[in-house]
Amino acid sequence: MRQRLAPGELLALALILLPLAVALPRLWLGYGPGWGGALTLLGRLSGMLGLAMMLVTAALSVRLPALDAWFGGLPRLWRLHRRLGFGAFMLILLHVLLLAFAALPQSLAMAVTLLFPPPADWLTWTGWLALLLLVVFLAPTFQFFGPIHYQNWKRLHLLSVPTLALALLHTLPPLASPWPWWLLATLAALALLWRKGLSPWLARRPYRITEVRSLAPDVVELVLRPERRPLRHRAGQFVYLSPLDKGLAAGRGEEHPYTLSSAPGAPELTLGIKALGDASRALQSVALGSRVLLEGPYGAFFEQADPGRKQLWLGGGIGITPFVAAARELDAGPGKEEEVVLCYLANRPERAYYLEELADIAARHSSLRLAPHYVSERGPLALDFLEQQCPDFRERELLICGPPPMIHHLLRLLAGAGVPRAHIHTEAFDFL
Repeated sequence: MRQRLAPGELLALALILLPLAVALPRLWLGYGPGWGGALTLLGRLSGMLGLAMMLVTAALSVRLPALDAWFGGLPRLWRLHRRLGFGAFMLILLHVLLLAFAALPQSLAMAVTLLFPPPADWLTWTGWLALLLLVVFLAPTFQFFGPIHYQNWKRLHLLSVPTLALALLHTLPPLASPWPWWLLATLAALALLWRKGLSPWLARRPYRITEVRSLAPDVVELVLRPERRPLRHRAGQFVYLSPLDKGLAAGRGEEHPYTLSSAPGAPELTLGIKALGDASRALQSVALGSRVLLEGPYGAFFEQADPGRKQLWLGGGIGITPFVAAARELDAGPGKEEEVVLCYLANRPERAYYLEELADIAARHSSLRLAPHYVSERGPLALDFLEQQCPDFRERELLICGPPPMIHHLLRLLAGAGVPRAHIHTEAFDFL
């Protein structure tokens, strides 16, 4: 079953279609008969739709806390952002090809001149320059040249500003009703101004590292004390952390997303961090007392589930952290009425980072039942384990967080068991 469109996704779709809806009555006029006229019309439509998608994609980069809930959480918003960016890229390429093919019935020379006119035709050349910049900053996103380097990717994305300006310059002069484009351009400009210029100064909150707890040779939990007004969060949310420790081998001043493992309302925040890259590896030895900046919180992991149904939690790797936050909230509060089963998926017992603490919480609260599963002993999770530990799992809301391969395995397993896709909610930080 497909997920329903979130309100934010519906709004993004409406904004994309707005310029076409305004321009469509006039677009039908002035095109000759036959394939040439039809291809010219389709070429202009694809170019306009591609530009509208680019502008909405830029507007979606605003990353305001709480706004991501309109889109079903920040991971889902980022997926929409990437899909719209790729769709815009393909539509703009199609725009060029359709206009070229539209001129071919007249002559090959006419098609070449249309694409590569004399230098005086500056509108066409601004379009080519915009397309060149689009290729430069989008190619790493879609891994055309190998894995993404996070900071290089962020720097290249600054090219989106001149790209959009040149694309608008290429598009606006021939238009009779440019106001929808100015609306989208204003939204995109405000989003980029906030994200690149203002948010580093206005949205980030300073914290101090008071403790670094070693959970495994490559996993730590940072304990953070606020220097000013503390950040308020819900279980299942995450923040972007920028460490300022001058002694870090990598990642100083860079922002990366990490899930909060602390209970909501706790006096100090905690973050579980596994060494998955240069920045997270450097944080394993971050200096006590050093400052970090936090931006957020983001995410709506537990809010996706139907509150009227029992839940089954499936967490693996560092993806156990949202469930740790929820278990700590249970331990600090009045307790849940409905039973929750937590399947802790780990390669082997020593990789179950929070197992002892979770077992203690489960011992104190009958509403939480813990079921560890070790791949080294039982192989990948199978239906017989779920049937044994949670016989009614098909009727529950299932929340899954962990590495992408684990999530893909579980989605196939649960689909084969007849679990409705609408009852399954996932979170994986395989986005930037």
